[in-house]
This record gives sequence, structure tokens and C-alpha cells, in this order.
Amino acid sequence: MKRILAILLENEPGALSRIVGLFSQRAYNIDSLTVGTTDDQTLSRITITTHGDDRVVEQITKQVNKLVDVLKVLDLTEMQHIERELLLVKVYARDEQSRAAVTRVCDVFQGSIIDMGKQSYTLQMVSSKDKIESFLDMLRHETDLIEVVRSGTVGIGRGDKALRS
Repeated sequence: MKRILAILLENEPGALSRIVGLFSQRAYNIDSLTVGTTDDQTLSRITITTHGDDRVVEQITKQVNKLVDVLKVLDLTEMQHIERELLLVKVYARDEQSRAAVTRVCDVFQGSIIDMGKQSYTLQMVSSKDKIESFLDMLRHETDLIEVVRSGTVGIGRGDKALRS
């Protein structure tokens, strides 16, 4: 089962390495990993997407909580939450027909064209993983993909509950 863990930790050198090392040592796979500072520059927030049953995720959470730099761990999949992923994709748009097809797909999926080259478009989309997969599938039917860059999942709990120190 897919799990999304949000981790609040001190923004110190080596903190991310210790968390990734913990996953590696215990042979847990990380499907996606995003990291950024919070509104407090001394704190970072990590969002890790992994797979595992309740026992595995409980074990991961306990081990991560033991790390010195970690302030709080929250399993977002256990609560109402919002998750998004950022996609940047460069596609061939050599002629009017392919340009029109790519534009149509962007309009339907609420993506946007953020750059144009002589024979390519660079597109952006922020959405759920499933919608991004559908967007990419439709683009593959209309043109060739040159390059795909994905951020991985970020998530936040709904309502008043927050990951704070």
C-alpha cells in the first residue's frame, strides 16, 4: 500500500542523509522524496512516498522518530490530505498539427505551455499522480516526449491539523 510520510526536521547538514540511510539500511524503498525549508529557515520538511503495510510503516516511523534531527513524523495516508506532483515535460511540436494537438491536450488537462522552441514545447502540470500519468499517456499518443521531469509527491493534511514543532 502506498504511504506518504511528512517529516519535520532541523535544517542541518547530514539530516537528509541520515533519513535516506535509515531507509537503505532496512531495505525500505523510497518511491519519491521531496525536501524544502519551511517558513522557519531552521526547519525542513521532507515528504517521502513509500510502499508497505501498517507494520512496515510503523517500524519506519519509529526508526525515523529516533533520529536526533527529527522533530515530528506524520503519516498523511492515515488522514484527510491533499497531494500534488509537479511535472515538466518537453515534447516535439514540429508542425501545426502536432502543436494544435499538444495545445488541445494541455487545455483538457489544465496543463500549461511554459516555453516554446523551434520544434518543441515545454509543458507544466501540477496535479495528482494519476492525472499526470493520464496527461503523459495522451501526450504520447499525439507526439514524442523529449524529456520528463517529475517532482515526486508533496502532501499536506486537510483542515487545521499541521506538522509543526
